[in-house]
Amino acid sequence: MKLLYHHAISNAPYLVLAAAAAAVALRASRLARTRADDLAAARELLASNLPLAVALLAAAVVLATAYLMRRPRPVYLLDFACYKPGPEHVVTRETFMAQSAAAGAFTGDSLAFQRKILERSGLGQGTYFPAAVLNSPPNPCMAEARREAEQVMFGAIDAVLAKTGVRARDIGVVVVNCSLFNPTPSLSAMIVNHYKLRGNVATYNLGGMGCSAGLISIDLAKQLLQVHRNSYALVVSMENITLNWYWGNNRSMLVSNCLFRMGGAAILLSNRGGDRRRAKYQLLHTVRTHSGAADRAYRCVFQEEDDAAGVGVALSKDLMAVAGEALRTNITTLGPLVLPMSEQILFLASLVARRVFGLAGVRPYIPDFKMAFDHFCIHAGGRAVLDTIEKNLGLGAWHMEPSRMTLYRWGNTSSSSLWYELAYAEAKGRVRRGQTAWQIAFGSGFKCNSAVWRALRTVEPGADERNPWAGEIHNFPVEVPKVEAVATATADAASS
Repeated sequence: MKLLYHHAISNAPYLVLAAAAAAVALRASRLARTRADDLAAARELLASNLPLAVALLAAAVVLATAYLMRRPRPVYLLDFACYKPGPEHVVTRETFMAQSAAAGAFTGDSLAFQRKILERSGLGQGTYFPAAVLNSPPNPCMAEARREAEQVMFGAIDAVLAKTGVRARDIGVVVVNCSLFNPTPSLSAMIVNHYKLRGNVATYNLGGMGCSAGLISIDLAKQLLQVHRNSYALVVSMENITLNWYWGNNRSMLVSNCLFRMGGAAILLSNRGGDRRRAKYQLLHTVRTHSGAADRAYRCVFQEEDDAAGVGVALSKDLMAVAGEALRTNITTLGPLVLPMSEQILFLASLVARRVFGLAGVRPYIPDFKMAFDHFCIHAGGRAVLDTIEKNLGLGAWHMEPSRMTLYRWGNTSSSSLWYELAYAEAKGRVRRGQTAWQIAFGSGFKCNSAVWRALRTVEPGADERNPWAGEIHNFPVEVPKVEAVATATADAASS
């Protein structure tokens, strides 16, 4: 019944137009006899008021030109690339516990807590750490942090430039986001120096904006491409693990150690009209919502010192509740832009019933976003985050598969996780021309950001050898247990 209702509402405009066209045709047939007289009168009026006709035509041309110049320029995604570290960076759950035990910085209770989090995290045995954390003993320092940043950024950028054939000197805008590593010179300056970009390139470096900063970078690049004509914009999203590993015993700060992993992505955007033919996607909408005015939301992801002066990122127990509230705010703004009229009517009806008529028994209607989007890329922040979003949006296992498999295979790679998820959908051959993908991410502050893309062409599975899932996509999806025990022998041996 709901599907029938949806089709009826969706096709209502066409039925109205058909009725209107029939009425116009009937009226036109009745006036056919006087048509010749009307045309003659029109010619006579035009001849007697030629200056007025010319002025009206000129005004129409000016208005049309102004409209064409002021309308937003379409933004195309030519391609993107995700960094895949080498096998020397692989960290299994047992390796993680062994390194933590060997570090000598954690108490027995803290090690037991990390093991418990790791067993329930949803992460697999193939995630990656930088060399500085895997070394024995670990050697986090500025040089190692720069080395990690260079590996991730340049690896992803080299891949996207090779995939698109765009020359580095043709890039006009560079936007880099990395929350916790902001050296001087900046990461964007490192890119300019390495690729010898032109002198008038517009560069931006976003820091401290959390896991949702990737979509903030996309939105910033979109705004810049409205100003810079015929330009390419390079967006690089990453996080740096080396200098941000927490070496203390505050449990709220230890969670990040268990979830965050090495990774990054590079995205190449264009506003050139000729690039539409070869682009993968067109950016339709970006929606950013910020709930930082509320103290609870502002402090739910907070970098600070613990009691022993160790610096870490503390995750509040309110995080899931704050994320749910931020999601509702974001979809309230996004909904009218993407939902079919049938869903908007149901949502409005439930809202009026509760707010206007005071019918407390009427439950809030959750719009069915599956009618608006074909693919969902939800930030793989952790199993609890994905469970919350799945429940709130009423999604199924198929829709959540890219996010859950990304968390399993790559861990939480912060702002770049959305691109590993879209790459998963491409590798599976699910992306077809005309379909839409919704990327949604959460970040400190607290922010919830969305981006909506429309596929401009079908992405054939196996066509992209640089897809991070290439050569292993046939192994997915896998069943991820609620609890996956960590073998204790390795950790115990290392600690002894």
